[in-house]
Amino acid sequence: MRRSGSGPSTDAPRGETVGYRPLYRQVYDTLLRRLADAVWQPGQLLPSEGQLAAELGVSQGTVRKALDALTADSLLVRRQGRGTFVAEHDDQQSVFRFFKLRPDADGGGIPDSRVLALSRGTANGDERERLDLPRTAQVVRIERLRSVAGRLCVCETISLPESLFPGIAELSLPNTLYSLYATRFGITIGTARERLKAILLPAREAALLEMPEGTPALEIDRVAMDLEERPVEWRLSLCLTQDMHYLSVLR
Repeated sequence: MRRSGSGPSTDAPRGETVGYRPLYRQVYDTLLRRLADAVWQPGQLLPSEGQLAAELGVSQGTVRKALDALTADSLLVRRQGRGTFVAEHDDQQSVFRFFKLRPDADGGGIPDSRVLALSRGTANGDERERLDLPRTAQVVRIERLRSVAGRLCVCETISLPESLFPGIAELSLPNTLYSLYATRFGITIGTARERLKAILLPAREAALLEMPEGTPALEIDRVAMDLEERPVEWRLSLCLTQDMHYLSVLR
């Protein structure tokens, strides 16, 4: 989520020192803090560039550059003639940003989800490592199947720190969890780190995906971070790729 910036500027937010950081990055960080603190909710319209510039004591161009950077990071959405809004993790956005499996035939498709199990427990070693949790921490585990165009393609287990998501185990979970995280718990996913590995499906997961044991699959080990770069979700997905591929766009 960190992006490079330009050289220093002479105008500065009141009470802040420019130092060696580009000014627009300081404005970026100020606005990012408001998003992290849920001052602005998903889908909410932000104040105008002029209002933000006057409040922060910087030029409108500096604010525009910071807003452009937040938009490039998929945290804001610009709508022509309407203004700038806090991004929402709806199905469409999640497909393009976080769900990277695409059918070979047409390259599209919004995944459907079906929850198989939801439980609580003490974090195991892997969960403590991925989520940076103490030994006695409690987690909520979600197991679900995902399909695209009616075809099963993913079996995944999601681990969440219970302290960050109190009561989530009692909720009816939507297809897009990241929207729930933001609207119900004030946690916006900013970045995610993934590790990919080719595996052979174990017997249990193969049965859930209605495939023979030992079928080749793609394992995606993802840790999602909030806007403060704190790990808040560990997701282990076993994906069938016979008629699908993993699409990554590099910039």
